[in-house]
Amino acid sequence: MGWDSELKSRKITAAVIEKTGAPFVLQELELDGPRADEILVRIVAVGICQTDVHVRDRVQAPGLPMVLGHEGSGVVEEVGAAVTAVKPGDRVVLSYDACGQCKFCLSGRSTYCEHAMAINFGGSRLDGTNALHRAGGRAGEEIHGHFFGQSSFATYALATERNVVKVPDDLPLELLGPLGCGLQTGAGAVLNSLRVPVNASIAILGTGAVGLAAVMAARAAGASPIIGVDLVPKRLALAAELGATHTIDARKEDIRKRIAEITNGIGVDFVLEITAQPEMLKLAVELLAQCGTAGLIGGGVPGAEAPISMSRLLLGRSVRGIIQGDSIPRVFIPRLIEMYRRGQFPFDRLVRFYDFAQINQAVADAATGETNKPILRVSAA
Repeated sequence: MGWDSELKSRKITAAVIEKTGAPFVLQELELDGPRADEILVRIVAVGICQTDVHVRDRVQAPGLPMVLGHEGSGVVEEVGAAVTAVKPGDRVVLSYDACGQCKFCLSGRSTYCEHAMAINFGGSRLDGTNALHRAGGRAGEEIHGHFFGQSSFATYALATERNVVKVPDDLPLELLGPLGCGLQTGAGAVLNSLRVPVNASIAILGTGAVGLAAVMAARAAGASPIIGVDLVPKRLALAAELGATHTIDARKEDIRKRIAEITNGIGVDFVLEITAQPEMLKLAVELLAQCGTAGLIGGGVPGAEAPISMSRLLLGRSVRGIIQGDSIPRVFIPRLIEMYRRGQFPFDRLVRFYDFAQINQAVADAATGETNKPILRVSAA
């Protein structure tokens, strides 16, 4: 379908949330054409991330109705006049967006962009406009989009040069979308944020897709021991196959006791807390060896607090928050792809594909642990 000559819009199919916590519903919408700094991408596939589910279950008006999705991969269809990084026909992965102008963006820390919340979760462009509308373009029928600068639970999405990464032609494009968020978050936490050195010990609390990416990165970094903790035996078994030297089933084992046994009572050098449970962040600090670091990846409910022992922190221990694994997508995603080629980051072991119309089943399977990383097939590559 071409662009409408008056509205400069295209009919698309998107998964829409009408009410907080409601199922995704496929609907026909209209998407405006790209502005000068925007890129139109035909979505081939999109991963489902826990952040999509969290936002679905927490978003309030005026954020509804809304189109989510932020692990898209696809083919560039059209570019605005100011775009130089990609051209029509290029294969790309979409990642988080950032303003590119604040002090954090200009210093290479774009994951902490001053406008990160507005630009990724605000449901519109930074100027308040929105490219998504009900079919027919009726007044007052705006749909909130631009989620992570993409809203890729759709057949087409608008992105920018800041959150588009060109990828090689010889890899399955439908596989690569999750590199834009969940996988770069877990791997980046190990390789970029904590810079885990050879022979350092690490515990990973939560071995879903993000945690498994951290396990693979820890193995590539030469960490040992690598301890995976979870409640789902299937996840723990895969963690062991992907590089965890030890696994702990938290339903049956005492985490503190087992890690003390594994480390001869010293504790671990690093802990990644991915579950977003306040008591688990408290535990993460308790598991640390002296001068160890706990990295918080999981986003808890607003206002959640975790009691942390001040005396333990005095012994050189530290806690830091981590967003997107401190990754610069144009740099780190190609690095992950090369690690994949070398067999160091076999993230294809995590994925299961679903048709776009199966989005609600894919979300349900991820919630039970049946699937680690669901990917929706949206169109042919």
